[in-house]
Amino acid sequence: MTPPVFIFVGHSNSGKTTLIERLIPKLTAKGLRIATVKHAHHKVHLDTEGKDSWRYKNAGAALSMLVTTNALQLVADVDEKRDPTQLARRFLDEADMVLAEGFSHAPGPKIEVLRRALGKPPRCEIGSGLIAIATDCPDVYPELPHFSLDDHETLADFLLKYKPNS
Repeated sequence: MTPPVFIFVGHSNSGKTTLIERLIPKLTAKGLRIATVKHAHHKVHLDTEGKDSWRYKNAGAALSMLVTTNALQLVADVDEKRDPTQLARRFLDEADMVLAEGFSHAPGPKIEVLRRALGKPPRCEIGSGLIAIATDCPDVYPELPHFSLDDHETLADFLLKYKPNS
């Protein structure tokens, strides 16, 4: 079964990573196994040239997994855009909840992180999956639930109680 996926969107430096980082301990304290997925807009090297898994990928393997005594890393070819729900279904079924960062155009419930100091409008519009906003701008999308940028406990409770189409 696919765990629920919540997508955190916002402009660069709005605080998405920090918010997710601070939500994780609140959710794990409630007994949940949390997985995260981050979308990067730039190319990132996920493997070290010359190492075994790099050699397998370089030889043509579509997927290569490195497993150690306490962790694993998967490097896979991606020919098409993936949304966080597809990724959760395929790779993260051991999680109770997935917190995704970026993916502003992907389908799914979104929480916008909007900081007044950036002076930018929201990235998402009502109707694009936006279910809440974490912000210091009370006048933006007043019809949505608003959370303070540092009220991690209340936002964690909201995510736990959220039901699609509610």
